[in-house]
Parts: sequence; structure tokens; C-alpha cells
Amino acid sequence: MTLTAQIEAILPDFSFLIGDRELSSVGAPTLEHHYPATGEVVGTVELAGAAQVEEAIAEARGAAAEWWSASPAFRRDCLARVADLIRSNADDLTLISMLDNGISAQGLAGIAADIFAYNAGWADKLMGEVIPTWPVRSVDYAVMEPYGVVSLIIPWNGPLMGFCTTVAPALAAGNCVVVKPSELAPYTCLKLGQLCVEAGIPAGVVNVIPGDGVAGSMLVSHAGVDKAHFTGSVSTARQVIAASAATVKPLGLELGGKSANLVFDDADLVPAVRAAVRGITALNGQACTNGTRILVQAKIYESFAGMLEDAVRGLKLTDPLVDPSGVGSVISAQARERIETAVESAAAAGHGRPVFGGEQIPNAQGYFVRPTAVIDADPDSQIAQEELFGPVATVTPFDAEADGVALANGTNYGLAAYMHTNDLRRAHRVSAELQAGMVWVNGPGALLPSIPFGGVKDSGFGRLGGADGIREFSRRKNVWIRV
Repeated sequence: MTLTAQIEAILPDFSFLIGDRELSSVGAPTLEHHYPATGEVVGTVELAGAAQVEEAIAEARGAAAEWWSASPAFRRDCLARVADLIRSNADDLTLISMLDNGISAQGLAGIAADIFAYNAGWADKLMGEVIPTWPVRSVDYAVMEPYGVVSLIIPWNGPLMGFCTTVAPALAAGNCVVVKPSELAPYTCLKLGQLCVEAGIPAGVVNVIPGDGVAGSMLVSHAGVDKAHFTGSVSTARQVIAASAATVKPLGLELGGKSANLVFDDADLVPAVRAAVRGITALNGQACTNGTRILVQAKIYESFAGMLEDAVRGLKLTDPLVDPSGVGSVISAQARERIETAVESAAAAGHGRPVFGGEQIPNAQGYFVRPTAVIDADPDSQIAQEELFGPVATVTPFDAEADGVALANGTNYGLAAYMHTNDLRRAHRVSAELQAGMVWVNGPGALLPSIPFGGVKDSGFGRLGGADGIREFSRRKNVWIRV
């Protein structure tokens, strides 16, 4: 099947899901959608304006009382049906996700379904607690309640996972949602919204309105939204915080990362190198959790660096629709230029020696960046401190354990950290010292639906996943009754 035929067969043919209506808006601002691996225009995206934002919020507010007052078993069963529909539509969702951003999405639909199934199980288990009281005879209890209407701003690099990790717990906790996908990757979220309606979730509970910063700002500042959750860059997060101030709106922020990958001298080098390569290539280098600062203890540094150079040189660039086993493109021509300029500047300034892979670029029109390891990188340099969001990692030696920990903590970010060691005492000791929301030891880490996900410092606040994800979209009410 040609790319054109694939697109015509599966891409959603509507622009906005408001209530249970699949809408388009003649006269709305539009944006051409390019498939990043070829640069080919595969669709036209309509951007939500003030009218669509107001309408979506009104629909969510109108459905809020019905959804929260529905039985927990009803909400549970609705989310379970969404999980089943994601599984039965896995092939289409995988293809749509790749058309959205050029990143291989093989296997992600199964994980997304697991997220909805996991959170479905929470919907009928939201319990409060009875609290001891004194000195008068009384009963005091605390219960979990939804915020009401929650706006969710989804990033372009992971629309399938971004939708499920926020929408599923928000719905399980009893909220209605207005989802704003990135204008760069709108189609996956529209398809998932359609599946939510098909699963029997009442009209207005899930609304999807692709848009740019104009719509995003409204969804953060609007008095009709009770909480907002934003995933994206630190610079945009500062604007989100400012926009939320007028309504003192509670926020959840999942932001960027410049995650350290510590390789100690007792580590098994082969799996450590494999993990380092994953830190360069996962999501074509466009994952906030990637271990892009590789810190290697001096005793094994030369051996590790040589093995990593060989591994990077062996990487290939591919179009994920043709061959998902290689490294795909970045999101845009602008991103490609920014990343390549950063590598060139670092080399020119003597801040590291770049080693490149991906010699054969399959399509000159696509936005491909050759996967790169910057060896002997200056840990204080711009390329080692700032998130590039591309297939680039720096490699730096350290001497003692304390030096490695200091380097690992030496950024403004604190999302994830990785460590390779066969010393269990060290694993526990260093994990306690690392300033990160998540630490993975001897592996890239599985993002299970049951574990908390989130960062510290400039990587944001709030948690998604597990019981913390339900708490993120719930608030406590206390009730005291004199007996």
C-alpha cells in the first residue's frame, strides 16, 4: 500500500472532537502536516481557536456532574472497553502515531492499552479514611474527589503515551478532560478520543482540540478549567505558570531532562554500552528520559568509549514506515538545524569530539540527524547542559564515586538517572544521592503503568502512573461531624 493510500485509509477525517461530535471548522487557521521521514505533506491541521476552546470546556463542564455521579463500576467498565479498543486498533494507532511524528511506535499500543486497563482498576477502589478525633465525640473522614474539568496539553513526541498516561487516571478519578494535542502531532489523540466515545464514555467527558500556544494558554488560564497538566519544555512551562496565576489554577508539569547515565568501573560493559546507545536513539533522541549525559568511571573510560564509538558508527537511519529497526528523523527541519548547529559549535569550541553514525541517509528530504556521541565532552559546556531533543549524547569521564554523583547532579534538570554497577550497596547509596524523580539501575527501565513518573528541579512537579497518577487528578475533602 502506498503512503497516500495508507493515509486515506486511517487518518481521522475530522479536526475536533467536542462532546461526541467530530467537527471541522471552515475558516480556522490551518497548518500543513509533514511526515518527518520524507518531508511529504500528508494532511492539513486545523487549529483550535477561542470558539473551539470555549465549546470544549462547556461540554466538559456540562458532563462533569454525570460522570462523577456515575457508579465507579460504570467508569471502570468504560475505561476497560477503551483498553480493548486500543488493542483491536493497535495496527492503525501504530501507523497514525508514526505519521504524526516519524518515530517508530512498534509495541506502544499494547502499553497504552495496559495503561487504560490499569487505571480502570482504580475507578472502583478510590477510598477515603476515617481519622481519630478528640476531645469531643465526633467522626472525621477524608474522601477523594475529582477536580471537575482538567485540561491536558500533550507533547508531539509521544501522543499515544501522553494521551493515555494523563487521560486514563483523570477519567478514573472522575474528571472530564479537554485534551490539546500538539499542532505538530494531532492525529493520534483524535483517534484515541474517537475510541473513547466508541467505548461508551458519555459525550463531553473526553474532548480533543488540536491547537497551538493560543489554545494552550486559554486552557491554562480559563476559569472553567479546574486543573491543568502540561508536558513540554521548561521555557513554555514558565508561560503556563504565568497564565495559570490569574485563576490560581493547580498544575502538573512534566518537563524536559538531561538525564545522567553513570557507568561505574565494576559494570558489565556490553549491556552498559547497549543502554548508552538507547539513550541516544530512543524516540529518535526525542525522549525527555533519555540518558544523554553518559558519565564513565576513569578505569574503564577508554574501553567503554571505544565500544560506544563502534556501536554508534554501526547505527543506520531509516524511515520507520519502511524499516522500524533504525533511527528515524527528528520532528522538523528547524529541529534538525538546531541540533546539528549545537554539535558543530561544541566541536569548534573544543568541548568534545563528535562520533557519527547513520552514514546512509535514505531520503534527503526527511529531517534526519545522524546519531552522535560527543566523546570527552566538557561537562559544563552547553551541549552537556542543555536538552537538545535529538539523537546526541555526551560522554565524560569521572574519577571517584562522589565525582560521578556530583556531575550527575550538576544540571538544572532532574527527571531520570541511570546507573550501571554490580555493587548492590553502591546502587542503593547512589540512588539515594541522585537528584532525579526516577533512577534505573542496570537497564533502561520499563515505564509500567503501576510506577510513578515525574521529575524534580526544572523537570517539573507532579506524578503520573500508579496510585500517584490517581492522586494527581484528585483532591481531598475532609468532613467533621459532631456526634
